[in-house]
This record gives sequence, C-alpha cells and structure tokens, in this order.
Amino acid sequence: MYRNKRSGLLGIIITIIVLVFIVIFSNREANTPFFENVANKLVMPVQNGLTYLKNKLSGNSTFFTDISNLRTENQDLKERNSQLEQLLRELENIRTENETLKEYLGLTEKYGEYKTIPGYVINKDISNYSKTIVINVGKKDGIKENMTVIADEGLVGHVISVTDNTAKVRTIIDTSSSISCLMNTNKDSIVCKGTLESNTELKAMYISTDANLVQGDSVDTSGLGGIYPKGIHVGNVKKIITTQNKTDRYAMIETAVDFNKLNTVLVVKNN
Repeated sequence: MYRNKRSGLLGIIITIIVLVFIVIFSNREANTPFFENVANKLVMPVQNGLTYLKNKLSGNSTFFTDISNLRTENQDLKERNSQLEQLLRELENIRTENETLKEYLGLTEKYGEYKTIPGYVINKDISNYSKTIVINVGKKDGIKENMTVIADEGLVGHVISVTDNTAKVRTIIDTSSSISCLMNTNKDSIVCKGTLESNTELKAMYISTDANLVQGDSVDTSGLGGIYPKGIHVGNVKKIITTQNKTDRYAMIETAVDFNKLNTVLVVKNN
C-alpha cells in the first residue's frame, strides 16, 4: 500500500514538471507554442497535400464525366473501325470479281470463234506424277469430258472427269499428256509431251529429219488427235537437243501458260 502511494506521488510530481516546462516554452515562444509547432510540422504536409488534391479536382469538376465520355467515344471508334474493315473486305471482293470479269471478257474476245464456258481454278495438283487442276464448272454448266481448256496465254489441257459443279482438267504438262502440234515457221509436225522434270516445259518429239528447227519458234496445236482444235498457242521452242542419230533429236518447248499463276480459264464447247 505504501508503494502505491509512493508511485502516485511520483506521477503527480512528473505531471507538475511537465506543466512547468509547457508554461516556460509558452512564454519563450509566444507566437508558436511548442506542441502546436510540433503538430504543424507533422500535420501540415498531409493537409497541404489533401488541399492540393481538392483544389485540383475542384478545378476540373468534369474529370470523371470526361473519362466516361472517352470510353463511349472509344467504343464508337472501335465499331466504326470494324465497319470500315468489313467495307474494305467487300470492296476487295468486288475488285477481285471485276478483275475476273475483265479476264473473262478478254478471253471471250480473243477466242471469239469458239463457244466457251468461263471458269476459274479452285484446286491444283501440280506435282511430279500428277499435274491436274479442278475448275468451278461442271455438268450443270454444260461441261463434258475431253473438252479443251484454254487461258489467255494459250492451251491449258482438257477435261478428264466431271461432277455436277466441277471439272477435273489434265494439263498439257502432265506426263500422260500428248499434243499434236505445228511449228509456225516451217509448219513441221511435232508431238509435245509433259515431263517429270518440269512444270514449265514440254518435250517435242518425232521431229522429221529434214525439219528446220528454229529456237524461239512458236508452237500451236495442229488440230489432229481429236481433242484440241487447230491453232491454239502451246508455247515456244526453248532449246534444241541434237543426237548422233538425227531421228532421235528433240526440242524443249516452254509453255505459254504459267500453271503456277493460272486462275481463269475458258472451256471450249465446239472442239
């Protein structure tokens, strides 16, 4: 109990001392009390920051409204961009269709003496052993087997099978293809066949011993053989290979048609 009284007395003394110091400091710094000065140093930076933020927001009362408007505008721009992309795709399709129609028109004018059916390539199988294409016209369009297929540059091949809506075409570069041709300069007959080695050349064989081969000479169909009509351009003599036996000589014919880039064709009805 004595200890409790002693502790209480000590607390009273300490409190009195603290109050005395407060009075002393209050008298020495009348303008800035000690505790007020401490409080100012601790609180004022925070208060200043909050005041700055308040003023900033007060000076731009539409801040959050502008954010909402920007989001709406951004969504509108995305939708407009999507619409423009769709429009560009449609224009590109129209441009492609227009180019195809121009090609058809050019082909029709070029081969006006023939009754033809236009089509375009939907599949290609240009490998070493099979060099065929598939076009988007078939029985419903009047396509039949053995009809001649041509392009702007010249002969493509002939139809070998037909469905209602498609036709398979054996190209002249196929190894099983054989075309009876004439060289333009001297009208000598040759037979052009596809090769395993090339997709751009034909091998000209059965050349008569007295034929005068000319490099660069144009080669056209002769009309013999029952498939291809006469006068369709096949290609040009690229090189001539001579042998010890003149009857075995042959030539390489570069095809007029680039089969890697072939897209538009005509099927000739009146072979």
